[in-house]
Amino acid sequence: MSETESQAPQQSGKALRLLLDWGPTLLFNIIAPIITFNMLKDHGMAEAGALLISSAWPVADLGIYFALHRRLDEFGIFSLVTLSLSALSAVAYNSTKLIFLKDSALTCLIGLGFLVTLLTARPAMFYFGRKFASGGTAEGVARWNGLWEYEGFRRGQRRLTVIWGVGFIAEALLKAALTYALDTSTMLTVSSIMPWAVLGGLIFYTVSYGKRSRARMQATLAAAAAAAAAAEAAEASAGTPA
Repeated sequence: MSETESQAPQQSGKALRLLLDWGPTLLFNIIAPIITFNMLKDHGMAEAGALLISSAWPVADLGIYFALHRRLDEFGIFSLVTLSLSALSAVAYNSTKLIFLKDSALTCLIGLGFLVTLLTARPAMFYFGRKFASGGTAEGVARWNGLWEYEGFRRGQRRLTVIWGVGFIAEALLKAALTYALDTSTMLTVSSIMPWAVLGGLIFYTVSYGKRSRARMQATLAAAAAAAAAAEAAEASAGTPA
């Protein structure tokens, strides 16, 4: 069997594990809430009520995930909080501009939430990174948790948390400014595209930064191993009688 043929089952297995891990998360926290919200809105339900009902999907996801893994899923909690804040804020706004400003305020709160986690034991991006990198397995989670002992890893997770927090706050401020500079139809288009553009940019930066960090860590570990081997060789040479 060639090397390419032997790698094919491994790649297929990784793809399947990724699908099983992220498929339900995307379904319950993004796809199902959006479809439910739009269907309820199309049938005349108020935005606040539609958002509250849509929040049932992340709740179900949290329950299923906890039953399977005996711990809460951080991504599900994030989705639930976001939908709940949207529902609460929808009650207070009834004009077009205020609705746009409500979205900006919510985005700003999310960004501030990221920055606040810098004061906790582990920042927000540590948990989001674990969701992506662990594959949902106990071994993967344990491996990711073990990386916290490295100072470079801790620094990287805090840096990414700052980048994401500042990115969301910058998006919120820009969107709020554009609300008064653009007409309603243009702003509706901008408000639909901007969050995805910002999120895509943050994900791209995070993935690129993660690859660079892994390369640096591997180089550091290789250098440490080489130094240790050289020291052992020197000790052995010094202990050998002439």
